[in-house]
Amino acid sequence: MKIKVPGDVQFIIETLEAHGYEAYAVGGCVRDTMLGREPQDWDITTSAKPQEVKALFRRTVDTGIEHGTVTVMLGPEGYEVTTYRIDGKYSDSRHPESVTFTPELREDLRRRDFTINAMAYNERAGVQDLFSGREDLDNRIIRAVGEPEERFREDALRILRCVRFAAQLGFVIDDATYAAAEKLAPTLDNISRERIREELLKILVSDHPDYITLLEDIGALKTVFPEFRRMQEQKNDPSGTESVAEHSLRVMKALPKDKILRLTALFHDCGKPDVQTVDASGCPCFSGHEARSAKIADRILGELKFDNDTRKKVVHLVANHGLRDLDDRYKMRKAMHLVGKEDMGILLHFTAADDAEKSPDGHTAVPEREAELVLYEDILVSGECTELSELALTGGDLIALGMKPGKALGAALAELLEEVLKEPSLNHKEALSTIAREKFVKGIEKP
Repeated sequence: MKIKVPGDVQFIIETLEAHGYEAYAVGGCVRDTMLGREPQDWDITTSAKPQEVKALFRRTVDTGIEHGTVTVMLGPEGYEVTTYRIDGKYSDSRHPESVTFTPELREDLRRRDFTINAMAYNERAGVQDLFSGREDLDNRIIRAVGEPEERFREDALRILRCVRFAAQLGFVIDDATYAAAEKLAPTLDNISRERIREELLKILVSDHPDYITLLEDIGALKTVFPEFRRMQEQKNDPSGTESVAEHSLRVMKALPKDKILRLTALFHDCGKPDVQTVDASGCPCFSGHEARSAKIADRILGELKFDNDTRKKVVHLVANHGLRDLDDRYKMRKAMHLVGKEDMGILLHFTAADDAEKSPDGHTAVPEREAELVLYEDILVSGECTELSELALTGGDLIALGMKPGKALGAALAELLEEVLKEPSLNHKEALSTIAREKFVKGIEKP
């Protein structure tokens, strides 16, 4: 099989070969090209040692030279070139204590995680597939190279990567690999929360975010998202046919592959098991679940070291996802003020998917939600004021009229904004100054 290799990668391989070394494109780039996907990165493996690589190229960066990796810079692009190696003992379930360079490609490939990632290629030798990776690609299987338990003991993060590749590619995990992942899931406690976060996020924004249930099945969510099991056990509707978890995952799949939307979907109902009551007819009720879900989301996103912007936005959206019946311009402007203009658009797309997934067939758009989106877009286009920063009268203007700085001034601005939310045509300085003089300044002006 012939693979189209980028010019820069071909240049690096040919340069190494011209000086008597072996060199191949390796790993995910080979896998993705064979699947007809566009590789994100091109990595190169070689028999040349790091100092030998550095001697052949004008610009290099020692990105991991102790482990055999040198980044070759060609223009603005960098390509990791790593010496064939054998990893030493792993004592922390993540990093080898030492590496030994080897002249054998097979030794380098056998240390890799999964068969589909253990293939190498160059134009001279073709695809080097020593562990049946091509067969597993054809059969859509994720299989560990060699002994699965050994691979997972070396690096516990591979347990999450196993599920992540399955989610991204729509593959199944072979039985022995799955059993080893289930057995060694507790060793994920040795992995940093940042690395767990990245793998979890890649699953959530994949074509199959519902594969997060695999993480629960193998026990990989116990310490990072224990509420998920309760979501699986909690029925979400009076018929009892769907759990909270099933509903949340269906909403995720209905949404674009966007980090904020998918995280909001995952967490929006996670507090339901904590607040569930039963009405007179025996149907479950979840009053206050939005606030409880937001609190859980805040804790988990914090523990997983998400950036503050993502954390705050998701928590804010979860807390407000119960907003409905925004059927006139005033209600929508009020909601936009509460949620924020940008976030309101995200929230409306979310609630549209959320309600559609509650429809009888599970995907019929709800007319009310579609109308809200149209109304929101029209208010944006019209430029109607929904925030204090858009108010035509400022705090400085009120001070110039005779008010003093302080809480009363802030309350006055809030009241003026409310007037404008009710009637946008009032948002010009003359009209608001008149209202301010009548309501707030009257009696304090100098005679």
